[in-house]
Amino acid sequence: MKNKILDLGNLLKLIKYPLVTEKAISLYTSQQYTFIVDRNLSKVEIKFLLEKVLEVTILSVNTCNLPIKLKRIGKSIGKKPRYKKAYITLQKGQTISILNI
Repeated sequence: MKNKILDLGNLLKLIKYPLVTEKAISLYTSQQYTFIVDRNLSKVEIKFLLEKVLEVTILSVNTCNLPIKLKRIGKSIGKKPRYKKAYITLQKGQTISILNI
């Protein structure tokens, strides 16, 4: 990772939050978890950060940048911020205990 300070506080700022939707929860059975992460992170950086923070072994990382969505409030139209989803697959037998429901 280039020019990023490696302390736990800064690492947690790059991982926004875990995504908890019906589709994301259904992926838990196949050791796949979904996170919303900083848009500027690459797959290699996401893998490094999540392994460091969650102390698990990640086999693969799939990402998708979601499009800008428009939001109307009265007469004015604004834009919702863009974000990146990261789908991670863990090694067989490992789980993230915080997210298991």
